[in-house]
Amino acid sequence: MVLSLEEIRAQFPALRRQESGDRVAHFDGPGGTQVPQRVVDRVTEYMLHHNANRHWAFGTSVETDEVVDSARQAFADYLGATPEEIVFGTNMTTLTFHASRALGRKFSSQDEIVVTELDHQANVGPWRALERDFGMPVKTVPMLPESGTLDMGALESALSARTAIVAIGAASNALGTINDVEEVTRLAHDVGALVYVDAVHYAAHELVDVRDWGCDFLACSPYKFYGPHLGVLFGRADLLRELDVPKLAPIPEMIPDRFETGTLDHEGIAGAAEAVEFLASLAPGDSRRERLKNGLSALHSRGTKLLERLWLGLSEIPAVQLYGPLPTEPRTPTIAFTVAGKTSAEVAAHLAHMGVFVSNGDFLASTVTERLGVAEEGLVRAGCACYTTLDEVERLVTGVGTMP
Repeated sequence: MVLSLEEIRAQFPALRRQESGDRVAHFDGPGGTQVPQRVVDRVTEYMLHHNANRHWAFGTSVETDEVVDSARQAFADYLGATPEEIVFGTNMTTLTFHASRALGRKFSSQDEIVVTELDHQANVGPWRALERDFGMPVKTVPMLPESGTLDMGALESALSARTAIVAIGAASNALGTINDVEEVTRLAHDVGALVYVDAVHYAAHELVDVRDWGCDFLACSPYKFYGPHLGVLFGRADLLRELDVPKLAPIPEMIPDRFETGTLDHEGIAGAAEAVEFLASLAPGDSRRERLKNGLSALHSRGTKLLERLWLGLSEIPAVQLYGPLPTEPRTPTIAFTVAGKTSAEVAAHLAHMGVFVSNGDFLASTVTERLGVAEEGLVRAGCACYTTLDEVERLVTGVGTMP
């Protein structure tokens, strides 16, 4: 049986916070979710009882090795990979800069990179840096502003025998749009290109399967799905072995160690693995992968219903303009909108006074707001998480509807 909403909410101490007499409604999850008590306890337990550096003979060092190894297995289950293909780092952006530098050494100025307007800048900027430093031309695939989706025809036209890398987001962190990564990967591989996927927003809502997609790299961030701030990178084992990755000479050549720079955030890794365990605890199954699949499927169903109500409620307010795919289209339960005559910051501040927390601005998906014509005022973004209730959705809609 899937855990009830009440059972899930009871695990999050942050949900007891009150503002203006009401419990806070957290719609800021796309920028970072709240954390269940078990994740905090796991970080604390590691810090108090196992804290050490790795690869030495004494007890706490051996235990730290076990923490990291166990976390690699947890994320291998989460992404459909193998433990040796799981790289840990500071955050997705840092990992992507690191991976892009290694890929830049593999290719030449005769090779091209394809990025998209729908992506977070973390999956654009590192590839633009290769254009500057290695002379690799970058092509940009446009988004369709009216639907908030990617122009797949333009993407296919951008590919050629010269294409070396295609950088694609699995889901837009600004609009909630879900891209067809499997199809993009097929098209890219047909011309011999590698595919780098930003799954930061997607992995919080849908089960990733790197084998089904066939992608070569995929990055995500556990703090978007109930864990601490950390970055996780999947890389195909053969690529992790062969790439000329920037690293210190004494670091061993075995993978994934050769892809990791400096001492890792061991406590963060312990907490991130516990976040995976939290998601796996939401539904039954014969394996952790199956439990994750069942749990995320149940959250998807709940999130879709909340999104439908949120979209309908906001669409009935004359001053509101909604952006992105309709609720019936492939998307995450994240919604973006503007209110006529108000900046996104003004809307967010108004809602904050009512105990409703939303994010605003461009969310580092700056090309999206430029193409939508709202770069100056920004977007208001509200995301439904595993702990979001229908009552909170109604509070958000009411709050927007009572804007002065």
